[in-house]
Amino acid sequence: MLVGLKEILAEGKKRNIAVGAFNTPTLECLLAVLQAAEDLNVPVIIAHFEGHDKYAPLDKMGRVMVELAKASKVNVCVHLDHGENVDYLKRAIDVGFTSVMIDNSTKSYEDNVKETAEFVKYAHSKGVDVEAELGRLPTREDGSSATQERPEDLYTDPNLVNDFISKTGVDALAIAFGTAHGIYKVKPVLNMEVISKISALTDTPLVMHGGSGISHEEYREVIKRGISKINYYTYMSFAGYKAVKEYTANKDADFLHEITLVAQNAMYEKAYETLKVFAGK
Repeated sequence: MLVGLKEILAEGKKRNIAVGAFNTPTLECLLAVLQAAEDLNVPVIIAHFEGHDKYAPLDKMGRVMVELAKASKVNVCVHLDHGENVDYLKRAIDVGFTSVMIDNSTKSYEDNVKETAEFVKYAHSKGVDVEAELGRLPTREDGSSATQERPEDLYTDPNLVNDFISKTGVDALAIAFGTAHGIYKVKPVLNMEVISKISALTDTPLVMHGGSGISHEEYREVIKRGISKINYYTYMSFAGYKAVKEYTANKDADFLHEITLVAQNAMYEKAYETLKVFAGK
C-alpha cells in the first residue's frame, strides 16, 4: 500500500523498528526490495536518486515504483532521495511520490533553513512529506568526495536541531555522525553520542544516510539511540554485481534475463538480511 513518510515512520516507531530506505534504479532492485519486505512483513521505503536518472528516468521508473507500491502487501513509501534541484523535486511530486528529501546541506545554515522552509511549504500543500539534512557526510550520494574536512567537523550540531526543525517544518531529519556514502575503504567510526543528544531534543524522526557497510551490532545501536530511517543501497547493488560476475565466470549466459535474475536474487538476499536486522529479528 502506498503511504507517506510520516505514516510509515510512525508505523516503525509503533513496532519499535527502523524503516529501511533503498534506492531502486532498476526493476531488479525494486522487485528484490519489495519481495524482501513482504516476506518479512515490514514497511519499506523505495527511493530514486537524480544521479541514477540516466539508468532509470524519473518519469518512467518513478511511475513503476508508485504502481508497485500501491500493489504491495506491506506499507511502502515512494521517496526522492537527495534532491538538490527544486524543479526535479516537483517532478517527483507530480509523478506521485509521497515523500521527497531536499538536500541543502552543502549551503550555509541560513540558506539551508530558508530554502528548505520554502520548499516544505510547497510540498505540504501537495500532501507530500519532506526530509532534510543538517550536517554533512564526507562523500556525496554517488560516492565522490564532497569535502576535505574531517568527518567529525561535519557532524550535526545538536544545538541547531530544534531551531532548524521549528523554522523549516520538516517531517524527518537526516543527521551526520560518522557514516559515508559508497563503499567504505576503512571501517567507519560512528559517534553514537550525537544521535543520543539529538534524539533527546526532538521527536522528529531521525535518518541515517550511508547505511551500507556497518555491522549488525552498530545498526542495532543506532536504532536503540533513536534512528528511525536507514538509507541502504551500495552493498545491495554490489551483491548483485558480484553474483553476476561469478555466474558468468563459471557458466556461459545465453540471455540477458538469466543474469538479471541472478542479480535480483542476490540483492533480495541482501535486502532481506538487512531489513531483518532493522526489524530486530
